[in-house]
Amino acid sequence: GKARGKTASAKQVSRSVKAGLQFPVGRISRFLKQGKYGERVGAGAPVYLAAVLEYLTAEVLELAGNAAKDNKKTRIIPRHILLAIRTDDELNKLMANCTIADGGVPPNINPLLLPSKGGKGGKEGGAEASQDI
Repeated sequence: GKARGKTASAKQVSRSVKAGLQFPVGRISRFLKQGKYGERVGAGAPVYLAAVLEYLTAEVLELAGNAAKDNKKTRIIPRHILLAIRTDDELNKLMANCTIADGGVPPNINPLLLPSKGGKGGKEGGAEASQDI
């Protein structure tokens, strides 16, 4: 029969490939160990962290790509990332205390500053009514 266990032809398979992730599990594991976050690091911790980071990155990139497309651009710039994060409720809550360099500010005009919908007639009528005291 065939020899069981590791053979000479067995290729190395990274932990990222095993987990089906793009983010580097080995590198995250190394950072967790070097960072002294704890004395020991479990086998599942870097895999879980890599998966979470990959999900958040994919989410931000997808929304930023949509923002770039809305602005008729093919490249994502920091402004698109800011717009993506600030328009999404959950991401905005997560990154409420973050400043994005070169992101600018979210487009926002206070409704009080906008011209009234009634046109000239409605505005003048309102002004006259307040002055008739």
